[in-house]
Amino acid sequence: MTDALKRLSDEGVAIWLDDLSRKRITSGNLAELIDQSHVVGVTTNPSIFQKAISSGDGYEQQLTDLAARKVTVDEAIRMITTADVRDAADILRPVYDSTDGQDGRVSIEVDPRLAHNTTATIAEAKQLAWLVDRPNTLIKIPATKAGLPAITEVIGKGISVNVTLIFSLERYREVMDAYLAGLEKAKAAGLDLSEIHSVASFFVSRVDSEIDKRLDAVGSDEAKALKGKAALANARLAYEAYEEVFSSDRWNALERVGANKQRPLWASTGVKDPAYKDTLYVDDLVAPNTVNTMPEATLEATDDHGQITGDTVRATYDQSRAELEAVAKLGISYDDVVQLLEDEGVEKFEASWNDLLKSTEAELERLAPTEA
Repeated sequence: MTDALKRLSDEGVAIWLDDLSRKRITSGNLAELIDQSHVVGVTTNPSIFQKAISSGDGYEQQLTDLAARKVTVDEAIRMITTADVRDAADILRPVYDSTDGQDGRVSIEVDPRLAHNTTATIAEAKQLAWLVDRPNTLIKIPATKAGLPAITEVIGKGISVNVTLIFSLERYREVMDAYLAGLEKAKAAGLDLSEIHSVASFFVSRVDSEIDKRLDAVGSDEAKALKGKAALANARLAYEAYEEVFSSDRWNALERVGANKQRPLWASTGVKDPAYKDTLYVDDLVAPNTVNTMPEATLEATDDHGQITGDTVRATYDQSRAELEAVAKLGISYDDVVQLLEDEGVEKFEASWNDLLKSTEAELERLAPTEA
């Protein structure tokens, strides 16, 4: 464990790894990151699984067995991905036990093709929770309009949820409301609220990528001076909203009966623009009771030269508001940007899932036993 990663953890930021593969599990690498780099959780998404399974490393035997059983490609993918999540959850179980269930978590996403179907998302979340069958799993549900009632329903059934693809402050407030409504349903059903956990994955770097592109199109000195500021401002104001909601009377009533706060999780924290420091979305988003899920390159960069100097969020709210207002005054629509990013996020995950379906189907056909 390095000083930078330890300092980050000591500031109340849980370090989660934004990657998973069978090789990472079987080689002992995941256990090593937990032991040496203060990693206390893992997130996955369709793009991560597409990359891992398409590499073929470690999946041959299971694919051979699945081909022999003549399972459908959809079933094969679920068997493969849930096996990886189950094994990772077992490796992280000591962390889960030592943190009373807050960390030691592994996230798995509902089929991204269901992002706009509430009923199917609920059914898929229940099925995934049953398939993985580990208490330290989080089921990822996208924060689309159709996802919001699904979040409430799934939380209400006592299933812990990672809400993903949050880009806008308004949608984030709707996500927190959906979580509280789910807790209220769980309470009415007599469930133990202390067993239910959730994180809200607020995406960071993609906001800069899109707004910076529009600032470049404006081209003025004022526009150039605002590059690289919108994503941090957006995330910091999300934390302000979190502080407000989780100090409300509605929240306090739930906390008194054992409910856990839904922690903000900083997602998409790998820096896309090489002009920015590669630890930007770690160093500058330090606040208590948050999660930062990092790709391995960002984790290693933070390990090597991260500058963790204490809370870098709570004193910035006025400045953050001013920066987003300055962007808006240049004719760049915040609402347009965040809706575009949500739509693109769903499309990208669906495209990765479809690529995974195609590559897995090809492997199943290749490995299918010849009929006697």
